[in-house]
Amino acid sequence: MRVSRIQAEENRQTVIDVASRLFREHGFDGIGLKDLMEAAGLTQGAFYKQFASKDDLAAQASERALESATRRWSAAAEANPTDPLGAVIAFYLSMGHREGKGEGCPVVALGSDAARQGVDVKASFEAGIRKYLEMLGRWIGEPDGAEVAGKSMAVLATMVGALTLSRAINDPKLARAILDSAVDQVHAAVPPKRSRSRRQKAPGVRQ
Repeated sequence: MRVSRIQAEENRQTVIDVASRLFREHGFDGIGLKDLMEAAGLTQGAFYKQFASKDDLAAQASERALESATRRWSAAAEANPTDPLGAVIAFYLSMGHREGKGEGCPVVALGSDAARQGVDVKASFEAGIRKYLEMLGRWIGEPDGAEVAGKSMAVLATMVGALTLSRAINDPKLARAILDSAVDQVHAAVPPKRSRSRRQKAPGVRQ
């Protein structure tokens, strides 16, 4: 039976959603098209009607995964508007995020894989990383643009590095210690906005 255009597009979106999760769990090369399409409830033969290649799907799934990740950042920030950065750090550098690979940060799950992929996959990651940095810069909110950019990059590198290390080991106590240490380092580098605001307003105090 011929599939309608609407159903074909719905199927395509389902494959992208499933791939964005399974690639994060297994890596780009850790799952084949047959298993991926079965997970989406479709046949392998339907794949080439929807995507030019596995690389094409990898680029679109990466974009979808990064969009999902930034939505999680936004949700965490909106839930704590007085300290959005602190809220994002708390969820990102948590044991729950460490365990939730399929729904977690794609930069951690696929960053090393992405470095070996083609330009389209890298472009998806670059756009997502730039969005991460833009969000961090907005929450850090220092007056010096160059300082904001530098701090944003350092914070992101600390977060990604700590979560990556925590996933690379078996010992949950050491994993938690790594995450907690990263939280402390980020807070030391970028104190909560309320504290910084009080210091900025204090008379006679030079910044």
